[in-house]
Amino acid sequence: MSTSKAKSKATAAVKVKNIAVIGGGMAGVVCARTLTQAGHKVTLFEKSRGIGGRMATRTSAFGTFDHGAQYFTARDPRFLKALATVPGLCKPWSANNVRVLDELGQVTSTAVHSAESHWVPTPGMNALVSRWAQPLTTQHQVELETRVMRLAPDALNADQWQLHTEGPADARHVFSGFDAVMLAMPAAQARALLATTDKFDRFVKQIDKVQVAPCWTLMLAFPQAVQPGLSTLGPQWNAARSTHHRVTWLARESSKPGRGGIERWTVQASAAWSQEHLQDDEPRVQAKLLKAFSEVTGIRAEPAHVETQRWLYAKTLQPLGKSHLWDAKANVGVCGDWCLGHRVEDAFVSGLELALAVV
Repeated sequence: MSTSKAKSKATAAVKVKNIAVIGGGMAGVVCARTLTQAGHKVTLFEKSRGIGGRMATRTSAFGTFDHGAQYFTARDPRFLKALATVPGLCKPWSANNVRVLDELGQVTSTAVHSAESHWVPTPGMNALVSRWAQPLTTQHQVELETRVMRLAPDALNADQWQLHTEGPADARHVFSGFDAVMLAMPAAQARALLATTDKFDRFVKQIDKVQVAPCWTLMLAFPQAVQPGLSTLGPQWNAARSTHHRVTWLARESSKPGRGGIERWTVQASAAWSQEHLQDDEPRVQAKLLKAFSEVTGIRAEPAHVETQRWLYAKTLQPLGKSHLWDAKANVGVCGDWCLGHRVEDAFVSGLELALAVV
């Protein structure tokens, strides 16, 4: 048999499936791209206005803030191979010299030194996922601002699925005819969606064991630092882990490659404090975190820009313990960083391995 005939026969043997992937973060985009590359028809649904999930970048008049994931490391050879497809997009950041601070903001006798590179996409953390999603976007395979509210058997074919969605201005729509559905969402949201049908009690029970902590994030800009003889405000370190009861992480955004020179800080609250103040209004949270920031860094200047973000599902405390869930009979799968941990690479591996299970 000739090579061309063999390829044609192999292609014909692949049954093209119509697949929905719900969630446009790292796991969802990797899952959708892998399924598309395998020859399937894929539609990616994302409730937000853009792609990225917690690999998020907020734009302000003073520059950008990576207000979700701060950086990533790369260990899995498959992740390294994927990163090689976007040469120059990701740059090393000096966060591998992270300081460790006590309650008063003093650097302890040791700092975290790591030979492992810490990487940031440029010009923002969302750039990597957005780049990988480009083929999907170009082919109009992405539905943004579309929240999936219910998963149900298709009205015309019980072997398929339909998605009941809400869009801007509470617009309702039903997308039908999916042979398979992949849920690339936070654990609590995946559980809620699976619970809309009685087919996935086994999955629901497994997801119930997962624990994920919230995180309040503060974003600050100090343009007054851009003055002759004054390059930065406060400490001379660019990133630190803190034992302060409110704050667990601080990063000088302007120290990251390709971020611009205006002094900007991203401050992440501790899991315990975020949980305790989960329902507080933003002005109250801002005031408390700004006070903690001043205590830790010694910066007393008034910021020109203050903004907060509440992440309900930020850091995995108790993972699922496997890379994904896949029901080959129902053709429904679940993936996300929380399956394995909370690292960016965990999301990549989870989305990839779910897609490979389907393929």
